[in-house]
Amino acid sequence: MNINEYWNRPLSLSETRGEVPRTVLFQRPASSNEVGSDAQPTDMTVAEFVAARFLPDHIAIKTSPGRRHYQAILKHVLTPEEVETIFGVTTDGSRAKMHPKADWPYISDVKLREANPEHVQRLITAALNGGYSSQTIRHIRNVVGAVFSHALRTRHFNGDNPASMVVLPGMKRRESHALTLEQTIKVLEMMQYPEREVTLFAILTSMNIAEICGLQWKFVNLTEHHLSREGQSIPPRSILVRNQWYRGELCGVPAGRKKSIPIPQLLYTMLHTLSRTKSSGWNDFVLSTKSGRPINQINLAARRLKHIGRELEMPWISWQVLRRTRAVLAYEFGTQIQHELAKALPPTSAGPVAVFGKFPEKKRG
Repeated sequence: MNINEYWNRPLSLSETRGEVPRTVLFQRPASSNEVGSDAQPTDMTVAEFVAARFLPDHIAIKTSPGRRHYQAILKHVLTPEEVETIFGVTTDGSRAKMHPKADWPYISDVKLREANPEHVQRLITAALNGGYSSQTIRHIRNVVGAVFSHALRTRHFNGDNPASMVVLPGMKRRESHALTLEQTIKVLEMMQYPEREVTLFAILTSMNIAEICGLQWKFVNLTEHHLSREGQSIPPRSILVRNQWYRGELCGVPAGRKKSIPIPQLLYTMLHTLSRTKSSGWNDFVLSTKSGRPINQINLAARRLKHIGRELEMPWISWQVLRRTRAVLAYEFGTQIQHELAKALPPTSAGPVAVFGKFPEKKRG
């Protein structure tokens, strides 16, 4: 296996888990493309530099979510096929495969020494014209900037970083939407599992979507007494926020997001129903797919939420809109909002909202 084959291969399970020491994992034998301390810029293209130096030196030592972020954004800088080859990804037959755009100003073949701000500006302009979000456009510029910052460090490039000289045009802020009570009820009436449950979490608690998707039963207490789970005390009828499902990985929430949340009665009834109809072992996710995997908020939004928005002539609906709706409805209705929302739910989901039933805790496997 040559150096390019080695660094283009998918990371092994032990490498992604960090079981192999970085000092061993990322030792790279010298190659003909190495540049010494007094070297001058070479004729390497941007794509060649990303494969030979940026991937092994910079991307490979990132966390798994960080590597996926670079892989996704680089597909707007290099051609998608080149990115898949560089990362050693096999996508034959994959529906999710991203195809190159004929008129996209990829900079794959641009020689490093010839790169200038105009190349980056054309990428930004194409993204703007393509309707990309301001966040994605910023990510594109930042990733290009990271590539050339590394090229400056390795002496493959001289001069000012081309990306640093490109100023993002003023972005028109999107109108901030929130649902009225009537709209919220209509949305819930069209929803099914699991988007309905995610929506109730978003409106009835202060949890964000990543925390909702990453919630496991071991951090849910449906009893009337304190429970101790993994050395942590959970108050009666409460949820401990400790983890989140972020970019395909379960990870801890920032210290400022750790909290205990009382379970509102409507949510309590829903959770009790789920605990009896879904897998509810301690490590099982409260909201999961048939295979037991946590819900993918991006796929769910694209597959269900946007469809509902189009049907109700609310194309702007999103998880962020639903979280914003929480503040609006809480201010207007207070705790009474639970009774209003229950009207839109099936009897098995809503239950007797006005009555606080006492359910024995189900033994976790």
